[in-house]
Amino acid sequence: MKHFIIAITLLLYISCKDQKAEKKEDTAIKVEQYTIEQFMDNEAVTGGSFSFDNSKLLISSNRSGIFNVYTVPITGGNYTPITASDSTSYFAESFFPHDDRMLLSADGNGDEIDHIYLRDTTGTIKDLTPEKSAKSQFYGWADDGKSFYYGSNKMNPKFFDVYEMDISNFKAKMIYQNNDGLNFSGISKDKNYIALAQSLNTNDSDLYVYNVKTRQKTKVNSSQSGNSAQDFLNDNLYYTTDDGGEFSYLMKYDLKTEEKSKVLEKSWDIAGAGFTKNGTYMVVYVNEDGKNVIEVIDVATNTPIDLPDFGVQSISSVGFSDDEQWMRLYVGGSNMPSNLYTYNFKTQEQYQLTNVLNDEIHPEDLVTAKVIRYKSFDGLEIPAIYYLPHQASKDNKVPAMVWVHGGPGGQSRQGFNSFIQYMVNHGYAVLAVNNRGSSGYGKTFYQMDDLNHGEKDLQDCVEGKNWLATQPEIDGDKIGIIGGSYGGYMTMAALTYAPEEFDVGVNLFGVTNWIRTLKSIPPYWESMRKSLYLELGDPFTEDSVRLKRISPLFHTDKVTKPLIVLQGAQDPRVLQVESDEIVAGVRENGVPVEYVLFEDEGHGFIKKENQIEAYSRVLQFLDKYLKNANAPLDGEMKATEIKAKDES
Repeated sequence: MKHFIIAITLLLYISCKDQKAEKKEDTAIKVEQYTIEQFMDNEAVTGGSFSFDNSKLLISSNRSGIFNVYTVPITGGNYTPITASDSTSYFAESFFPHDDRMLLSADGNGDEIDHIYLRDTTGTIKDLTPEKSAKSQFYGWADDGKSFYYGSNKMNPKFFDVYEMDISNFKAKMIYQNNDGLNFSGISKDKNYIALAQSLNTNDSDLYVYNVKTRQKTKVNSSQSGNSAQDFLNDNLYYTTDDGGEFSYLMKYDLKTEEKSKVLEKSWDIAGAGFTKNGTYMVVYVNEDGKNVIEVIDVATNTPIDLPDFGVQSISSVGFSDDEQWMRLYVGGSNMPSNLYTYNFKTQEQYQLTNVLNDEIHPEDLVTAKVIRYKSFDGLEIPAIYYLPHQASKDNKVPAMVWVHGGPGGQSRQGFNSFIQYMVNHGYAVLAVNNRGSSGYGKTFYQMDDLNHGEKDLQDCVEGKNWLATQPEIDGDKIGIIGGSYGGYMTMAALTYAPEEFDVGVNLFGVTNWIRTLKSIPPYWESMRKSLYLELGDPFTEDSVRLKRISPLFHTDKVTKPLIVLQGAQDPRVLQVESDEIVAGVRENGVPVEYVLFEDEGHGFIKKENQIEAYSRVLQFLDKYLKNANAPLDGEMKATEIKAKDES
């Protein structure tokens, strides 16, 4: 910055920043508005496998427009491209433990049929799991680094067997044949014990230890509860369970004596735990009110170590080098996308490797979410995450959207979302509700929507709308509903079964015909099919009567409010026909309907050009039918279909 404008610019920046940081809900603050292109020019980075010599990290980034794989020096510097795809997204899995070879993964434009790829030191990429219709999942490395484990359903599309691949010749051998619909959850360092989970319902599962030598399975849990294997260490299996309580806590199971003991308990779910390679540290993840809280515990002293301080930003994920000298960290918040850092335990120096927020966006223009709670129709307290635009005030009321997460059983969390920030930046408040049935608030709350989807959970969303309408900064006559997947279903349920409550609906690849969806789940979901039927209903039984009753497709004549539907043609979970038919049904009412279809996307939009198209179309729709409310509702129809070029 030029020296002659530094002083005045700095004063204006500090004044504006302080004003926004101290914004009260009854005051409006002017912000710069950004285009969807600017918001989607934020970079998304994932992964962070250390190279064998700790010189670099292996990461995935969408800086090219889709996800490709790169390496970045451990102390910061330029990315080195590993893949340069312009159609299929590639993701980083891991460096090899003793050399610079890499494992990558990719599917077919969102069809979820993942394969595992080798990238050798010459730059050649080879498919290690080339079976055309088989899905493969990387499970991790053997302790000696001479082989890795993975799951594949090539023998039976319904179940994943466990394989070990020797990296000297890349030949694989099956070490566990899955005939019973169990899911791999970990393997011990001596390769003799495999942790397996059997789903009982969407909350509960049985946990087993399989002895590779004797081929015997031993059940770990003694009562029905939510159990999940976390890691092995020193002849012990560490696992989480909610047995006897509302939230998951950490337990230890002695593989020799079969004795169990409690290791750690918090007032929220312990969502995960694991050990560094040499067992020096244990990393614990706690889902605290929709936010990751991380502890790194020194195993020898059983005390948390001090982690770097990032002020208002928080650490959401960590990983360690094999020699435990380096840690990589993702750091961000609801108002800042996560950046990747490294930290050296010996020197206590930290390095920022990425700067993912678009330089054109001023951080002070973004909104920090806050957790609120409101009472539902029956007195149940519903948690939600609230984004209030800076420009909103009692004298400048803004429209609002109720945001419903996917699932069922998902959770809206306190992380950065470019789409939400884009809407908020353009003057829409967003209330991301965690309706009954959401995870993270205890198993009783989680199970409250079982076999009543589209009913009590929908009423929770309506009460969220009612809460918004009482806020002095919100225009209570301009509130819509938006959601993806299960949230898309809730959008359609709202427009169908509570047609006067919301003013518009945004359906992102939402279920509209539960009978068809539950009959056509991907074959590799077989281990969870019974659990899904227990929660949602069995379409092959008398449950089909209720499933038809709660399926918006059969009741489209009730929809009276403007609707936009967005769908990926390759989606294996919510088939394109779901969106095709709901659009056709609602159009018959003479209701304004827009339809955006992407030929090269699956369950969610991953390519930047498609995200830009999708989210800009949503905002244009909201500006017309909600903010300005000037859409003709007398039979005139707006029906636009965008088909992105199929690059597969």
